[in-house]
Amino acid sequence: MISSPPTMTVPLQTDKDGVIRVSGTRVTLDVVIARFQDGATPDDIHESFDVLPINDIYAVIAYYLAHRDELDAYIQRREEEGERLRQE
Repeated sequence: MISSPPTMTVPLQTDKDGVIRVSGTRVTLDVVIARFQDGATPDDIHESFDVLPINDIYAVIAYYLAHRDELDAYIQRREEEGERLRQE
């Protein structure tokens, strides 16, 4: 029996350009969440990005679901910035 649940660290880091990456890799939060929103399971995502540990994928999805408004706003800003750069 666990006397007190351990604290879990979410495997997300923001790089020098403000991009959130997963598990210390080049895979961005945007990509993982886009796949999840398209119906991919954590196992499907792991098959596409085997550099990501499966438990990290579950943790990122759980974090996204708990902070959806904030992360949707971040993803929207990233999409707008990408579109602006494509226009230039």
